[in-house]
Amino acid sequence: MSWLPQQGETVVAPSLLAADFSNLKQELQKLAEAGADIFHLDIMDGHFVPNITMGPFIIKAIRKSTDLFLDAHLMISRPDLYIDRFIDSGVDAITVHVECDCQIDAVLKQIRSHGKQAGISLKPGTAIEEIIPYLSEVDLVLVMSVEPGFGGQSFDRSAVDKIAELHRLRSENDWNYVISVDGGINADTGNDCVKAGADILISGSWLINSDNMPERMSKLASLK
Repeated sequence: MSWLPQQGETVVAPSLLAADFSNLKQELQKLAEAGADIFHLDIMDGHFVPNITMGPFIIKAIRKSTDLFLDAHLMISRPDLYIDRFIDSGVDAITVHVECDCQIDAVLKQIRSHGKQAGISLKPGTAIEEIIPYLSEVDLVLVMSVEPGFGGQSFDRSAVDKIAELHRLRSENDWNYVISVDGGINADTGNDCVKAGADILISGSWLINSDNMPERMSKLASLK
């Protein structure tokens, strides 16, 4: 299953971290009906980031409730130890952090060997040079525009410059990754990211907790 956007298309990926887990099946249906393209899954281990969220067991339940593309963002110290479990849970893509404690090349190959899409992410304080060695190998680059670990943070403007640089590198080298951004995304910050070259906008509390979620979904999807 491919998630590559069409040229000029902005893909919206609700972050399920902001969803009501006591009513999750209905939340998934509501988001899908409003136009969600991808569901973004924030996986935290309490070590790499100071919070703990969902694991493969919860993702299996999500997979039973939706046919949409599931993008797992592993904010964990040793993703290499858990790749098979997350793949078995039904995800379509797995993104790992360049700052994690494992061999990045090996874990990306492990993901792709299962026919899944592989992504790499970096924290706001990490220089883009750290991920350049892997850009020819990945399907996705996820730019964090907040410090990973908690939702509801303010947007870090340095993300826009990173997106623009990734867009330039992609064009110059004929690489095929899509550019995703996560953290503090709303209509204004999303607009700046799309103009810089982002393809996928991940939005959590601003989108999901809104009184008019379909309207906000439409606003993000219409950004060009």
